[in-house]
Amino acid sequence: MKKEFKIYYGKHESQFGVLRVPENKESCPVIVLIHGGFWQARYNLEENNPIAVDLTKRGFVTWNIEYRRVGEDGGGWTGTFNDVISAINYLSRIKESYPLDISNVTVIGHSAGGHLALWLGSRIQASSKDDRAFNELTFAFQKVISLAGVTDLVKMWKIHEKKGMKSHVANLLGGTPVEVTERYNLTSPMELLPMKVEQVLIHGELDRHVPVELSKDYYNYALEKGGNVKLVILPDIEHFKIIEPTSPAWSSVLDEL
Repeated sequence: MKKEFKIYYGKHESQFGVLRVPENKESCPVIVLIHGGFWQARYNLEENNPIAVDLTKRGFVTWNIEYRRVGEDGGGWTGTFNDVISAINYLSRIKESYPLDISNVTVIGHSAGGHLALWLGSRIQASSKDDRAFNELTFAFQKVISLAGVTDLVKMWKIHEKKGMKSHVANLLGGTPVEVTERYNLTSPMELLPMKVEQVLIHGELDRHVPVELSKDYYNYALEKGGNVKLVILPDIEHFKIIEPTSPAWSSVLDEL
């Protein structure tokens, strides 16, 4: 019996997810996976296939989502954000046909996907001013795990600027922190604390793409704000090892599940 399903939650070719269902299970906890790639179209959900397969073997339903990215029609501001909302909301429909335990849902994001996962967590208590920009999050989840996530969009923009490169953050939001300040305020997890969801930040010390300081600073500020947050720093681990099931870093992720 087929246990892997490509399901569209919208009409665009990138508005879909791949649902994997464990063998011989009646009702399974759910893990939503959001891939990284600095929100760019040249990266896709296949990055998360190895961990999706591993998690499904361990008894989880996995919903590995794709979304419109920068470089695609409708990607960036605000399509990328609304797509991840639509993708997770769609689980309400998927549960009618598949064995999902929707009382036990975790969202895991890597890199830019970690940013989107934390941002989704902020939408649980979204205020009316936010609702003008984004669709409503109607599906509840219990935990966010950020793997080398971009927790602070302003700081990430500054890091790119120091390197003398056009910032991927500016491409996502359509401008610099000075030009579109409100967009940064509405989408940078650092600006959206505290959140009404459990958060776990896992980050490798050798990360050269998203410096570990982003997770450390976010963790300290979240604690100040009274958030339910945990930080796991992995020595000798770089950016991509954290999503390799054969890496020792992956066991740290499994421990949090």
